Amino acid sequence: MNELSKKVLNGDVRAASHIIRNLEDQIPGTDEIMKDLFTASGKSHIVGFTGAPGAGKSTLIDELITVYRKKSKTIGVLAVDPTSPFTGGAILGDRIRMMNHSEDPDVFVRSLATRGYMGGLSKAVGEGIHVMEALGKEKIIVETCGVGQQEVDVFNHSHTVVVVLVPGMGDEVQAIKAGLMEIADIFVINKADRDGTGKLYQELINMISMSSKNQGWKIPVIKVAGFKEPKKFSENVEELCNKIDEHYEYLLKSSLLSSRARRKTAAELNEALWAKILQPVLDDLNSRGEMEKMVDRLINKDTDPYTLAEKVARKYMK
Repeated sequence: MNELSKKVLNGDVRAASHIIRNLEDQIPGTDEIMKDLFTASGKSHIVGFTGAPGAGKSTLIDELITVYRKKSKTIGVLAVDPTSPFTGGAILGDRIRMMNHSEDPDVFVRSLATRGYMGGLSKAVGEGIHVMEALGKEKIIVETCGVGQQEVDVFNHSHTVVVVLVPGMGDEVQAIKAGLMEIADIFVINKADRDGTGKLYQELINMISMSSKNQGWKIPVIKVAGFKEPKKFSENVEELCNKIDEHYEYLLKSSLLSSRARRKTAAELNEALWAKILQPVLDDLNSRGEMEKMVDRLINKDTDPYTLAEKVARKYMK
């Protein structure tokens, strides 16, 4: 077994950070470490948070960590950031709010950038979760900025999905358009002291009542006051914490946890196949300038994507 793997399994946070950094940078040999850690996974409750940028997810999660620590739960947070097109690093934004817990050895917060890896967001999330599971974290919170494919990724890798909406941001329409009803286990209306909260709440209740998903688990809608009302804010986040735990108990009792674990595993296999089969092809095409040439041909309408894809498949798949 790799030395870094052993350290992570013994709870070494520095080793875990090192591995996640290697995953981001696609350092050769990291797959061997992940093989060691995979067998230690599958025991944590994974909670996904998604919602539009500015919805206040980081502030919610910061308080949620506080509530869980009062219950003596160990916590891992994987904050998936958009990648800077200039530096290739994560645009950290308001992740600094979670630094309140930086001195707590039972809380591990890590931002994750995707470095432009094709299909790599989901792969990076899955592998980052495995590292945190190997550390022995009981609750793992995955936060994404909630744009397009990230919603699907957080759904595939989580047991419980929390969708955070804010009144006055067009969320009533956006929630329906984005298909959030399909992935949400819990809705949170954050900054609920704003105008439009009642309207958004009613929109969500109507959506839930019409949803075919709403069988067995009644999707709750939790209003959370702005953090400028600290007492009420803390009470509301405690209610959210209870609902998250209640949903996990529901999954355990209804045997749905195993089906979600199967979905998560199937997604990870798909990502591993992508990384081992498709990604090397794309890397080779890019390194030899073939990708740019193909794009030029498509722009000039000299050919079509389907013909090019067939040629590439014949060349590389033999």
